[in-house]
Order: sequence, then C-alpha cells, then structure tokens
Amino acid sequence: MLKSFSYICHPLFMPLACVLFYFYKSPRYIPYDIVKFKTLSLFILTILLPILISYVLKMMGKIDSIHLKTTKERILPLLIYAAIIVLVIKRVIPVQEFTELYYFFLGVLFSTLSCALLLFFKFKTSLHMMAISGLFMFFVSLSIHYHINALGSIAIISLLMGAVASSRLAFKAHTSQELLIGMCLGIIPQFILTPYWL
Repeated sequence: MLKSFSYICHPLFMPLACVLFYFYKSPRYIPYDIVKFKTLSLFILTILLPILISYVLKMMGKIDSIHLKTTKERILPLLIYAAIIVLVIKRVIPVQEFTELYYFFLGVLFSTLSCALLLFFKFKTSLHMMAISGLFMFFVSLSIHYHINALGSIAIISLLMGAVASSRLAFKAHTSQELLIGMCLGIIPQFILTPYWL
C-alpha cells in the first residue's frame, strides 16, 4: 500500500498535476483548445520525454536503473530535466500568458538545480518529497491569490505528503534528513517566488 504512494506521487507527475489544478480552479476564462494544447504539451515534455531519456540513458550504461538510486546516477538526468523545464518556461508557459504557472515552473527549475548541486556533495535529496511539497505550496498560494476554497485539495496533498514520506522511510529509500531537505527544496523556491505573482 505504501509503495503505491511513491508511484502515484512520482516527481514526474507533479508538474502536470499543478497545471490541471490551475486550469480547474482558476476563475480566468481559458479556451478549451488552449487548455488541451498546454496539457498535452506538458504531458509529452515533463512525463513522456524524461521516461524515454531515462531508458536511453539506461541502454547507454549511464544509469543502472530508472529509480536513480545513487548520487552519481542522478546528476545527468536532473540536468536534462532542468533543461526540459527551461524549454517549458520559454515555449509552453510564457510569463505573459500564465504568470502563476510560469513562476511555479521557475520554482521547479530552482529546486531541480539545487538537488543537482547537492549531488556534487554526495547528498541524495528526496525528489518525491521535493515535488509534492512544491505542489502543496502552489496549491496554498493559488487559493490565496484567487480567494478560492481549495481546502479539500490542500488536505489531500497534505495526506499524500505524509504517505510519501512514510513510504520512503519504510522502504529505506531515504533518510529522514533527505526527506526534510527535499521538502524544504520543494517549498522554499515556491515561497520565495510567490510574491512575484500573488
């Protein structure tokens, strides 16, 4: 049961979950064609492309597993993912069209690069905690920004954060310190960038 939370809350799914939440909760009128195009583009760029790249890296012998268990294995995939996020910011979610989402993805970029930087010091941050914590902070900020009731969504995310942390500890994938740093790296960039659009 606990292991399933790690798959449901996989880091690759969190950006798309953020975008879907934004389109569902935002009081702005956004044409359906734009919603469909943006959602499909982000699904391809933030989920399918990283999965394909992971399998290519595995075939090339750059990583042993798509789970990226060692610090050495994580460096290249994280840097590639950071490059994908830059592409998303530049081409899919420009600041003029979707200010809130632009700064969310900018926060994701900072979080990803921070994780990559820590790898050079042999510290393996929990990417699961980083991703779901950043999503939690965005949910809270968006509900404040639009004065909408998102308590249900925030409560679910809070429960999922606890479940993810428990599952990572139960399966000895991370230490409590790695989980705490992951949570901080997810929340802090979003918290710092929130005033730019709140």
